[in-house]
Amino acid sequence: MKIHEYQAKELFNQAGVSVPKGMVAISVAEACQAAAALPGYPVVVKAQIHAGGRGKGGGVRLAHDEAEVATVAEEILGMHLVTRQTGPQGKVVEKVLVEEGLAISRELYLAILPDRDSAAIMIMASSEGGMDIEEVAAVTPGKIIKVAVNPLLGLQPYQCRQLAFGLDISGPAAKSFIGLVGNLYDLMVAKDCSMVEINPLVITQDNQVVALDAKMDVDSNSLYRHPEIVAMRDEGEEDPLEVEASRHNLNYINLDGTIGNMVNGAGLAMATMDIIKQAGASPANFLDVGGGASADMVEQGFRLILRDQRVKGILINIFGGILRCDVLAEGVVQAARAVDIKVPVVVRMEGTNVKKGREILAASGVNLITAHDLADAAAKVAAIAGK
Repeated sequence: MKIHEYQAKELFNQAGVSVPKGMVAISVAEACQAAAALPGYPVVVKAQIHAGGRGKGGGVRLAHDEAEVATVAEEILGMHLVTRQTGPQGKVVEKVLVEEGLAISRELYLAILPDRDSAAIMIMASSEGGMDIEEVAAVTPGKIIKVAVNPLLGLQPYQCRQLAFGLDISGPAAKSFIGLVGNLYDLMVAKDCSMVEINPLVITQDNQVVALDAKMDVDSNSLYRHPEIVAMRDEGEEDPLEVEASRHNLNYINLDGTIGNMVNGAGLAMATMDIIKQAGASPANFLDVGGGASADMVEQGFRLILRDQRVKGILINIFGGILRCDVLAEGVVQAARAVDIKVPVVVRMEGTNVKKGREILAASGVNLITAHDLADAAAKVAAIAGK
Protein backbone atom coordinates (compact mmCIF):
# COMPACT_ATOMS: atom_id res chain seq x y z
CA MET A 1 0.00 0.00 0.00
CA LYS A 2 1.35 3.40 -1.01
CA ILE A 3 0.98 6.56 1.04
CA HIS A 4 1.48 10.22 0.19
CA GLU A 5 4.75 12.07 0.64
CA TYR A 6 3.38 14.22 3.46
CA GLN A 7 2.19 11.10 5.30
CA ALA A 8 5.56 9.38 4.85
CA LYS A 9 7.26 12.48 6.20
CA GLU A 10 5.08 12.38 9.30
CA LEU A 11 6.35 8.84 9.92
CA PHE A 12 9.92 9.92 9.09
CA ASN A 13 9.71 12.72 11.63
CA GLN A 14 8.39 10.35 14.32
CA ALA A 15 11.30 7.99 13.60
CA GLY A 16 13.96 10.69 13.87
CA VAL A 17 14.55 11.14 10.13
CA SER A 18 14.98 14.87 9.43
CA VAL A 19 12.45 16.41 7.03
CA PRO A 20 11.70 20.04 6.06
CA LYS A 21 8.98 21.89 7.92
CA GLY A 22 5.76 21.82 5.97
CA MET A 23 1.97 21.54 5.94
CA VAL A 24 -0.51 19.90 3.60
CA ALA A 25 -3.24 22.01 1.95
CA ILE A 26 -6.32 21.23 -0.12
CA SER A 27 -7.11 24.80 -1.21
CA VAL A 28 -5.28 27.95 -2.28
CA ALA A 29 -6.22 29.67 1.00
CA GLU A 30 -4.79 26.79 3.04
CA ALA A 31 -1.62 26.83 0.94
CA CYS A 32 -1.12 30.54 1.69
CA GLN A 33 -1.74 29.94 5.41
CA ALA A 34 0.78 27.09 5.39
CA ALA A 35 3.41 29.26 3.70
CA ALA A 36 2.84 32.05 6.22
CA ALA A 37 3.45 29.61 9.10
CA LEU A 38 6.89 28.60 7.76
CA PRO A 39 10.13 30.37 8.74
CA GLY A 40 10.28 32.41 5.51
CA TYR A 41 10.46 32.42 1.74
CA PRO A 42 11.09 30.82 -0.66
CA VAL A 43 8.79 27.85 -0.12
CA VAL A 44 8.14 24.78 -2.24
CA VAL A 45 4.64 23.75 -3.35
CA LYS A 46 4.50 20.02 -4.15
CA ALA A 47 1.64 18.05 -5.71
CA GLN A 48 0.60 15.01 -3.65
CA ILE A 49 -0.11 11.99 -5.83
CA HIS A 50 1.04 8.36 -5.68
CA ALA A 51 3.63 8.71 -8.44
CA GLY A 52 7.20 9.85 -8.94
CA GLY A 53 8.53 12.34 -11.49
CA ARG A 54 6.22 15.10 -10.25
CA GLY A 55 8.83 17.81 -10.76
CA LYS A 56 9.26 17.01 -14.45
CA GLY A 57 5.50 17.12 -14.89
CA GLY A 58 5.18 20.59 -13.33
CA GLY A 59 3.93 19.38 -9.97
CA VAL A 60 6.76 20.82 -7.85
CA ARG A 61 7.18 24.61 -7.93
CA LEU A 62 9.12 27.26 -6.01
CA ALA A 63 7.31 30.34 -4.64
CA HIS A 64 9.07 33.48 -3.38
CA ASP A 65 6.13 35.34 -1.79
CA GLU A 66 2.50 34.92 -0.81
CA ALA A 67 1.16 36.02 -4.18
CA GLU A 68 3.33 33.46 -5.95
CA VAL A 69 2.20 30.75 -3.51
CA ALA A 70 -1.42 31.52 -4.43
CA THR A 71 -0.66 31.44 -8.15
CA VAL A 72 1.33 28.20 -8.00
CA ALA A 73 -1.17 26.45 -5.71
CA GLU A 74 -4.06 27.42 -7.99
CA GLU A 75 -2.21 26.00 -11.01
CA ILE A 76 -1.28 22.72 -9.32
CA LEU A 77 -4.51 21.96 -7.44
CA GLY A 78 -6.94 20.27 -9.79
CA MET A 79 -4.39 19.72 -12.56
CA HIS A 80 -4.06 16.38 -14.37
CA LEU A 81 -0.45 15.66 -13.50
CA VAL A 82 1.16 13.35 -16.05
CA THR A 83 4.42 11.58 -15.19
CA ARG A 84 6.21 8.46 -16.37
CA GLN A 85 4.53 6.50 -13.57
CA THR A 86 0.96 7.78 -14.04
CA GLY A 87 0.67 6.95 -17.72
CA PRO A 88 -0.83 9.34 -20.28
CA GLN A 89 -4.10 9.67 -18.36
CA GLY A 90 -2.32 11.35 -15.42
CA LYS A 91 -3.73 11.88 -11.94
CA VAL A 92 -5.81 14.72 -10.55
CA VAL A 93 -4.01 16.67 -7.81
CA GLU A 94 -6.24 17.19 -4.77
CA LYS A 95 -3.59 18.10 -2.18
CA VAL A 96 -0.32 20.03 -2.09
CA LEU A 97 2.50 20.01 0.44
CA VAL A 98 3.89 23.45 1.23
CA GLU A 99 7.44 23.23 2.62
CA GLU A 100 10.23 25.51 3.67
CA GLY A 101 13.02 26.07 1.17
CA LEU A 102 16.48 24.82 2.15
CA ALA A 103 19.97 25.95 1.24
CA ILE A 104 21.20 22.79 -0.48
CA SER A 105 24.82 21.80 -0.86
CA ARG A 106 24.42 18.30 -2.36
CA GLU A 107 21.66 15.98 -3.58
CA LEU A 108 21.84 12.22 -2.98
CA TYR A 109 19.66 9.15 -3.50
CA LEU A 110 18.80 6.62 -0.78
CA ALA A 111 16.46 3.63 -0.76
CA ILE A 112 15.91 0.53 1.39
CA LEU A 113 14.04 -2.53 0.12
CA PRO A 114 13.99 -6.31 0.51
CA ASP A 115 16.16 -8.21 -1.98
CA ARG A 116 14.63 -11.59 -2.83
CA ASP A 117 17.76 -12.93 -4.51
CA SER A 118 19.97 -12.55 -1.44
CA ALA A 119 17.23 -12.74 1.24
CA ALA A 120 18.73 -9.52 2.60
CA ILE A 121 17.51 -5.99 3.10
CA MET A 122 19.28 -3.93 0.46
CA ILE A 123 20.32 -0.32 0.99
CA MET A 124 20.93 1.54 -2.26
CA ALA A 125 22.59 4.94 -2.39
CA SER A 126 23.92 7.20 -5.09
CA SER A 127 25.58 10.58 -5.44
CA GLU A 128 23.19 11.25 -8.35
CA GLY A 129 20.24 12.45 -6.30
CA GLY A 130 17.27 14.07 -8.01
CA MET A 131 17.55 11.81 -11.08
CA ASP A 132 15.57 8.70 -11.97
CA ILE A 133 17.49 5.80 -10.43
CA GLU A 134 16.72 3.71 -13.53
CA GLU A 135 18.53 6.28 -15.65
CA VAL A 136 21.50 6.29 -13.29
CA ALA A 137 21.63 2.48 -13.37
CA ALA A 138 21.59 2.47 -17.17
CA VAL A 139 24.09 5.29 -17.78
CA THR A 140 26.42 5.30 -14.75
CA PRO A 141 25.84 2.06 -12.78
CA GLY A 142 29.12 2.55 -10.91
CA LYS A 143 27.54 5.46 -9.06
CA ILE A 144 25.09 3.18 -7.26
CA ILE A 145 26.28 1.77 -3.94
CA LYS A 146 24.61 -1.33 -2.53
CA VAL A 147 24.90 -2.66 1.01
CA ALA A 148 23.14 -5.93 1.90
CA VAL A 149 21.92 -6.12 5.50
CA ASN A 150 21.27 -9.51 7.10
CA PRO A 151 17.77 -9.08 8.59
CA LEU A 152 18.63 -11.40 11.49
CA LEU A 153 21.65 -9.30 12.49
CA GLY A 154 20.26 -5.89 11.63
CA LEU A 155 22.06 -2.84 10.31
CA GLN A 156 25.64 -2.61 11.59
CA PRO A 157 27.54 0.67 12.22
CA TYR A 158 30.29 -0.26 9.76
CA GLN A 159 27.67 -0.57 6.99
CA CYS A 160 26.51 2.99 7.62
CA ARG A 161 30.13 4.16 7.48
CA GLN A 162 30.58 2.20 4.26
CA LEU A 163 27.70 4.12 2.70
CA ALA A 164 29.02 7.47 3.93
CA PHE A 165 32.49 6.72 2.56
CA GLY A 166 31.07 5.62 -0.79
CA LEU A 167 29.12 8.86 -1.09
CA ASP A 168 32.16 10.93 -0.01
CA ILE A 169 30.41 12.31 3.07
CA SER A 170 32.62 13.33 5.97
CA GLY A 171 32.66 15.42 9.14
CA PRO A 172 29.39 16.62 10.70
CA ALA A 173 27.45 15.66 7.60
CA ALA A 174 28.63 12.04 7.95
CA LYS A 175 27.41 11.93 11.54
CA SER A 176 24.01 13.26 10.48
CA PHE A 177 23.85 10.81 7.56
CA ILE A 178 24.74 7.75 9.66
CA GLY A 179 22.05 8.59 12.20
CA LEU A 180 19.47 9.10 9.47
CA VAL A 181 20.26 5.76 7.78
CA GLY A 182 19.92 3.90 11.09
CA ASN A 183 16.58 5.53 11.89
CA LEU A 184 15.28 4.95 8.36
CA TYR A 185 16.22 1.26 8.52
CA ASP A 186 14.42 0.86 11.84
CA LEU A 187 11.33 2.55 10.41
CA MET A 188 11.37 0.33 7.34
CA VAL A 189 11.46 -2.83 9.45
CA ALA A 190 8.95 -1.61 12.05
CA LYS A 191 6.34 -0.70 9.42
CA ASP A 192 6.90 -3.79 7.24
CA CYS A 193 7.76 -1.69 4.20
CA SER A 194 8.38 -3.18 0.78
CA MET A 195 10.24 0.03 -0.10
CA VAL A 196 11.41 3.28 1.45
CA GLU A 197 12.94 5.81 -0.93
CA ILE A 198 14.32 9.34 -0.60
CA ASN A 199 15.10 11.19 -3.81
CA PRO A 200 16.65 13.58 -3.22
CA LEU A 201 18.25 13.21 0.16
CA VAL A 202 20.04 16.53 0.61
CA ILE A 203 23.01 17.84 2.54
CA THR A 204 22.34 21.43 3.55
CA GLN A 205 24.92 24.18 3.70
CA ASP A 206 25.07 23.76 7.49
CA ASN A 207 25.95 20.04 7.05
CA GLN A 208 22.58 18.57 8.01
CA VAL A 209 21.18 15.62 6.07
CA VAL A 210 17.46 16.04 5.30
CA ALA A 211 14.89 13.93 3.44
CA LEU A 212 13.62 16.37 0.83
CA ASP A 213 11.33 13.68 -0.57
CA ALA A 214 9.74 10.57 0.96
CA LYS A 215 8.20 7.48 -0.57
CA MET A 216 6.92 4.51 1.42
CA ASP A 217 5.24 1.35 0.20
CA VAL A 218 3.94 -0.90 2.98
CA ASP A 219 3.40 -4.64 2.43
CA SER A 220 -0.38 -5.03 2.20
CA ASN A 221 -0.16 -8.42 3.94
CA SER A 222 1.04 -6.65 7.10
CA LEU A 223 -1.70 -4.02 7.32
CA TYR A 224 -3.67 -5.97 9.92
CA ARG A 225 -1.04 -4.95 12.46
CA HIS A 226 -0.66 -1.35 11.24
CA PRO A 227 -4.01 0.41 11.70
CA GLU A 228 -2.19 3.75 11.66
CA ILE A 229 -1.07 3.00 8.09
CA VAL A 230 -4.52 1.79 7.03
CA ALA A 231 -5.91 5.15 8.20
CA MET A 232 -3.61 6.84 5.66
CA ARG A 233 -5.10 5.02 2.67
CA ASP A 234 -6.25 7.36 -0.09
CA GLU A 235 -8.70 5.36 -2.22
CA GLY A 236 -8.91 8.26 -4.67
CA GLU A 237 -5.36 7.44 -5.77
CA GLU A 238 -6.19 3.81 -6.51
CA ASP A 239 -7.97 2.12 -9.38
CA PRO A 240 -11.71 2.05 -8.47
CA LEU A 241 -12.02 -1.60 -9.51
CA GLU A 242 -9.07 -2.59 -7.33
CA VAL A 243 -10.59 -0.72 -4.39
CA GLU A 244 -13.90 -2.53 -4.90
CA ALA A 245 -12.11 -5.88 -5.14
CA SER A 246 -10.33 -5.33 -1.84
CA ARG A 247 -13.70 -4.87 -0.12
CA HIS A 248 -14.65 -8.41 -1.18
CA ASN A 249 -11.24 -9.94 -0.36
CA LEU A 250 -10.45 -10.44 -4.03
CA ASN A 251 -6.99 -9.98 -5.53
CA TYR A 252 -7.62 -7.84 -8.61
CA ILE A 253 -5.28 -5.83 -10.83
CA ASN A 254 -6.66 -3.88 -13.76
CA LEU A 255 -4.77 -4.35 -17.06
CA ASP A 256 -5.28 -3.00 -20.57
CA GLY A 257 -6.45 -6.05 -22.56
CA THR A 258 -9.87 -7.30 -23.69
CA ILE A 259 -10.13 -10.81 -22.18
CA GLY A 260 -11.22 -10.87 -18.56
CA ASN A 261 -10.10 -13.83 -16.49
CA MET A 262 -10.98 -15.36 -13.14
CA VAL A 263 -8.63 -17.88 -11.50
CA ASN A 264 -7.97 -19.41 -8.08
CA GLY A 265 -4.28 -19.07 -7.26
CA ALA A 266 -1.68 -16.49 -8.26
CA GLY A 267 0.50 -18.98 -10.15
CA LEU A 268 -2.44 -20.29 -12.15
CA ALA A 269 -3.50 -16.71 -12.84
CA MET A 270 -0.07 -15.91 -14.31
CA ALA A 271 -0.21 -19.05 -16.46
CA THR A 272 -3.72 -18.16 -17.60
CA MET A 273 -2.61 -14.71 -18.71
CA ASP A 274 0.21 -16.36 -20.67
CA ILE A 275 -2.36 -18.62 -22.36
CA ILE A 276 -4.45 -15.60 -23.30
CA LYS A 277 -1.39 -13.91 -24.81
CA GLN A 278 -0.39 -17.06 -26.72
CA ALA A 279 -3.91 -17.24 -28.10
CA GLY A 280 -3.41 -13.83 -29.69
CA ALA A 281 -5.34 -11.72 -27.18
CA SER A 282 -4.46 -9.66 -24.10
CA PRO A 283 -5.68 -10.07 -20.51
CA ALA A 284 -7.93 -7.32 -19.18
CA ASN A 285 -7.17 -8.12 -15.57
CA PHE A 286 -5.52 -10.32 -12.97
CA LEU A 287 -8.22 -11.77 -10.71
CA ASP A 288 -7.42 -14.38 -8.08
CA VAL A 289 -10.52 -15.33 -6.10
CA GLY A 290 -8.43 -17.48 -3.75
CA GLY A 291 -8.65 -21.07 -2.65
CA GLY A 292 -11.54 -20.52 -0.23
CA ALA A 293 -13.79 -18.42 -2.45
CA SER A 294 -17.55 -18.60 -1.96
CA ALA A 295 -20.26 -18.39 -4.60
CA ASP A 296 -20.80 -14.75 -3.60
CA MET A 297 -17.11 -13.93 -4.14
CA VAL A 298 -17.27 -15.50 -7.60
CA GLU A 299 -20.31 -13.33 -8.38
CA GLN A 300 -18.48 -10.21 -7.19
CA GLY A 301 -15.53 -11.20 -9.35
CA PHE A 302 -17.85 -11.37 -12.37
CA ARG A 303 -19.24 -7.94 -11.56
CA LEU A 304 -15.73 -6.47 -11.37
CA ILE A 305 -14.70 -7.92 -14.72
CA LEU A 306 -17.85 -6.71 -16.45
CA ARG A 307 -17.46 -3.17 -15.15
CA ASP A 308 -14.47 -2.87 -17.48
CA GLN A 309 -16.02 -1.70 -20.76
CA ARG A 310 -13.05 -3.05 -22.76
CA VAL A 311 -13.82 -6.70 -21.89
CA LYS A 312 -14.98 -8.72 -24.94
CA GLY A 313 -14.85 -12.17 -23.35
CA ILE A 314 -14.14 -13.96 -20.06
CA LEU A 315 -12.02 -17.03 -19.34
CA ILE A 316 -12.63 -18.85 -16.04
CA ASN A 317 -9.80 -21.24 -15.25
CA ILE A 318 -10.21 -23.10 -11.95
CA PHE A 319 -8.32 -26.01 -10.43
CA GLY A 320 -10.58 -27.44 -7.76
CA GLY A 321 -8.88 -28.02 -4.45
CA ILE A 322 -10.01 -25.99 -1.48
CA LEU A 323 -12.36 -24.20 -3.89
CA ARG A 324 -14.40 -27.17 -5.20
CA CYS A 325 -15.58 -27.17 -8.79
CA ASP A 326 -19.24 -27.51 -7.77
CA VAL A 327 -18.96 -24.38 -5.58
CA LEU A 328 -17.38 -22.50 -8.47
CA ALA A 329 -20.10 -23.68 -10.84
CA GLU A 330 -22.82 -22.53 -8.44
CA GLY A 331 -21.11 -19.14 -8.19
CA VAL A 332 -20.81 -18.83 -11.96
CA VAL A 333 -24.50 -19.71 -12.47
CA GLN A 334 -25.53 -17.36 -9.64
CA ALA A 335 -23.49 -14.56 -11.19
CA ALA A 336 -24.75 -15.22 -14.70
CA ARG A 337 -28.34 -14.97 -13.50
CA ALA A 338 -27.72 -11.88 -11.35
CA VAL A 339 -25.53 -9.99 -13.80
CA ASP A 340 -26.40 -9.12 -17.36
CA ILE A 341 -23.54 -10.91 -19.13
CA LYS A 342 -23.31 -9.80 -22.76
CA VAL A 343 -19.91 -11.29 -23.58
CA PRO A 344 -18.86 -14.94 -24.18
CA VAL A 345 -17.74 -16.86 -21.06
CA VAL A 346 -15.37 -19.82 -21.39
CA VAL A 347 -15.18 -22.09 -18.33
CA ARG A 348 -12.37 -24.59 -17.79
CA MET A 349 -12.27 -26.51 -14.52
CA GLU A 350 -10.47 -29.54 -13.17
CA GLY A 351 -10.09 -31.10 -9.75
CA THR A 352 -12.38 -31.81 -6.81
CA ASN A 353 -16.02 -32.47 -7.80
CA VAL A 354 -15.33 -31.51 -11.43
CA LYS A 355 -18.04 -33.87 -12.74
CA LYS A 356 -20.66 -32.34 -10.48
CA GLY A 357 -19.49 -28.86 -11.42
CA ARG A 358 -19.90 -29.56 -15.12
CA GLU A 359 -23.35 -31.01 -14.49
CA ILE A 360 -24.39 -27.81 -12.68
CA LEU A 361 -23.20 -25.69 -15.61
CA ALA A 362 -24.90 -27.92 -18.19
CA ALA A 363 -28.23 -27.92 -16.32
CA SER A 364 -28.24 -24.20 -15.62
CA GLY A 365 -29.56 -23.09 -19.01
CA VAL A 366 -27.01 -20.26 -18.94
CA ASN A 367 -25.08 -19.65 -22.16
CA LEU A 368 -21.57 -20.73 -21.11
CA ILE A 369 -18.79 -22.22 -23.23
CA THR A 370 -17.20 -25.25 -21.56
CA ALA A 371 -13.53 -26.05 -22.22
CA HIS A 372 -12.15 -29.50 -21.42
CA ASP A 373 -8.48 -28.57 -21.06
CA LEU A 374 -6.09 -25.61 -21.39
CA ALA A 375 -5.55 -26.13 -25.12
CA ASP A 376 -9.30 -26.12 -25.69
CA ALA A 377 -9.69 -23.02 -23.51
CA ALA A 378 -6.93 -21.24 -25.47
CA ALA A 379 -8.60 -22.08 -28.79
CA LYS A 380 -11.95 -20.76 -27.62
CA VAL A 381 -10.35 -17.58 -26.25
CA ALA A 382 -8.60 -17.10 -29.59
CA ALA A 383 -11.97 -17.33 -31.33
CA ILE A 384 -13.42 -14.68 -29.01
CA ALA A 385 -10.43 -12.41 -29.61
CA GLY A 386 -10.80 -12.86 -33.37
CA LYS A 387 -14.41 -11.76 -33.27
